Amino acid sequence: MNKAFVKESSDEDDEDLPEGATPLPAGTKNYITATGYDRLRNELMHLIDVDRPDVVQIVSWAASNGDRSENGDYLYGKKRLREIDRRIRFLTRRLDKAEVVDPSLQGDNDQIFFGATVTYTNRAGEETTITIVGMDEVDLATNRVSWISPIAKALIKAREGDTVPLRTPAGIEQIDIVEVRYPKPGEA
Repeated sequence: MNKAFVKESSDEDDEDLPEGATPLPAGTKNYITATGYDRLRNELMHLIDVDRPDVVQIVSWAASNGDRSENGDYLYGKKRLREIDRRIRFLTRRLDKAEVVDPSLQGDNDQIFFGATVTYTNRAGEETTITIVGMDEVDLATNRVSWISPIAKALIKAREGDTVPLRTPAGIEQIDIVEVRYPKPGEA
C-alpha cells in the first residue's frame, strides 16, 4: 500500500480524544494534581472492572440470541464497548504521561505556579478567583483553568500585588493580582 494513504501513528491518536478534549501540545508535560490523577485513575479502574465486564456480558447474551443484524442490544452493546475501549486507551495514555505536582509544597509562596488559586481584579473592579490545574482537570463551572490557558500563561511567575497584561479578544487588558494561595493536602 502506498504510504501516502496510511495514517501516521502518533503518541496520542486524535480518535481517542474525548469530544472537547485538547491534545497535549508537543513537547509539553501532562502536569496534573494528585486529586486529578486519582480521579482519572478511579475512572479508568471503574471502566475496566465494572463498565466493560457488564457490557461484555450484555453483548455475549445478545449474540446468543441469534440474528445480530437487527439485534439492538448487540449493536448498541458493541458500540458502547468501542466507546469504553477508546476511553480506556485515552486514560491509560494520559496517566502514563502524567506528572503529578503537589501544589501544597509551595507553602506561603506569593508567586504563581501550577496549582495556585489566584484572585485577581480587572479594570472594571470585577474580582475573579481561579485555580490553575492540569489539562484533564479543567472545569470552568468551578473556575479551574488549564495551565496552558491564556489567563494562566499571563499569571504564571507573577506575584501577589503585580499587574499583568492579559490578551483577550477585545485587546490587552491589565489585571491586578490580589491574592495567591496554594491548597493544603486534601483541599480541592
